[in-house]
Amino acid sequence: MEITNNFLLPALILVPFIAGFACWLVDKLDQQLPRYIALVGMLVTLGLTLVLWQTGTYNYELGAQVPTWSAEFLVPWISSLGINIHLAVDGLSLLMVGLTALLGILAVGCSWGEIQKHVGFFHLNLLWSLGGVIGVFLAIDLFLFFFFWEMMLVPIYFLIALWGHKGDAGKSRVYAANKFFIYTQVAGLIMLIGILGLVIYGYMMTGNISFNYNFLLGVANTLDAQVPSLAYAFMICMFIGFAVKLPVFPLHGWLPDAHAQAPTAGSVDLAGILIKTAAYGLLRFVIPFFPAASAQFADIAIIFGLIGIFYGAWCAFQQTDMKRLLAYTSISHMGFILLAIYAGNILTFQGLMIMMLAHGLSSAALFIMCGQVYERLHTRDLRLMGGIRGQFPYLAFFLMFFVAALVGIPGLGNFIGEFLILMGSYAKFPLFTILATISLVFAGLYGLILIHKALFGVPNEEQREHYASLKDLNAREVIVLLICAVGLLWLGLYPQSFLDISNSSMAWLANSYIPVQEVVEVAQEASVQLENVEIQ
Repeated sequence: MEITNNFLLPALILVPFIAGFACWLVDKLDQQLPRYIALVGMLVTLGLTLVLWQTGTYNYELGAQVPTWSAEFLVPWISSLGINIHLAVDGLSLLMVGLTALLGILAVGCSWGEIQKHVGFFHLNLLWSLGGVIGVFLAIDLFLFFFFWEMMLVPIYFLIALWGHKGDAGKSRVYAANKFFIYTQVAGLIMLIGILGLVIYGYMMTGNISFNYNFLLGVANTLDAQVPSLAYAFMICMFIGFAVKLPVFPLHGWLPDAHAQAPTAGSVDLAGILIKTAAYGLLRFVIPFFPAASAQFADIAIIFGLIGIFYGAWCAFQQTDMKRLLAYTSISHMGFILLAIYAGNILTFQGLMIMMLAHGLSSAALFIMCGQVYERLHTRDLRLMGGIRGQFPYLAFFLMFFVAALVGIPGLGNFIGEFLILMGSYAKFPLFTILATISLVFAGLYGLILIHKALFGVPNEEQREHYASLKDLNAREVIVLLICAVGLLWLGLYPQSFLDISNSSMAWLANSYIPVQEVVEVAQEASVQLENVEIQ
């Protein structure tokens, strides 16, 4: 079948790259110009995503061996190794790209007042990391996927190392950046072993070297059926690669430090988008490639997820630094995502989609608010805040709204996501689901702690004098937060518009995963029927 190249796909990746480079070039001319270029670049990226949304059809043939893409782009790259620049989009990747573009706009908006030195170079790193993330969501050649996966780490390293805050306990930002880089780099190498293992096995089977998604999907499925032990080993390699980024307990050590030291835009990038790439990778590669091995591993993965839910909530409860508290809530929420992926039916997958979008918006908004509080009070220590409510009515309103969203209040996106996940997983894992539901109480606790310590209480005399000179949120800050609030309300009140787009790609994934046994039985029945037909 001939592929019609859709040039919107490479444009989605190239626009942030070109805009980032332009920011760096004009840095010396004007301090404000890079900000505007970065903002326009991300607005164009969001515009292109909306054009794709409008023009594409997001339906899969159910029962098909390979996914049905709504738009593709294919150019040969390194032909001798079977590596192509092969981009494609379906409902799942489109929503993730849309989220990346939207949070990119918010990241530029929230760093407007915060970043004052090397503005051009800062926006180069920010936009290149976003371009790398969009590349991860669109690439379906596994070499290209790995290329973007590694490439998005370097700009984030610079964001933390050069523009980060000084963290608690005197740990430097460079320490946090190094920790982040080593963790993710090692995980990337382990994932590469899994990918290369598949490629070599494919070469032994067919005599062709190829990194193509459909080719490797066939190879992995054959391996899954014929040599289950080897398939399990490759699956674990790829799982570890994604688990560090997600972060799954006990591989989460880099996240609190990276968040505590990163600038606000870096935290938005990390919490809103970067950890979603891992969930995307598990959905796109691990589950369809190794359905039987994943079904075997499901219990273990969900137990790790549950430990993560409780551990993240407990650690969040203990924190005094506002940013670290929010970082641990991310670890807690990602436990739900593991439960959703490995329960593996259409309800949990759809819940996962809403959860990723809602968590992206709510956590990004809360990190932006951390930055706003820090700009005013020059501290993130919850023990030193108290009584903000009286001085900053707008800030207090938004903080309460987003904490309510994070905790999962009905009417907002997070609730829909969690509800669908718990509904879908109950049939298969009732005990795990009940435990996960109990953990929501903890979420309420750390939410209340955050609100109580920051907004209520009585400020001491020194603080009161200091507060008197401070201004509430300005128009730019209010607009940034309003975008997140509208997004969460939309997800909570009308999730159908998003569920429709991702429905067929999620149904295909659920079909390829759940009924591993059922599929085998159906295939046997079909072959028996064929034999009967031939006999007749």
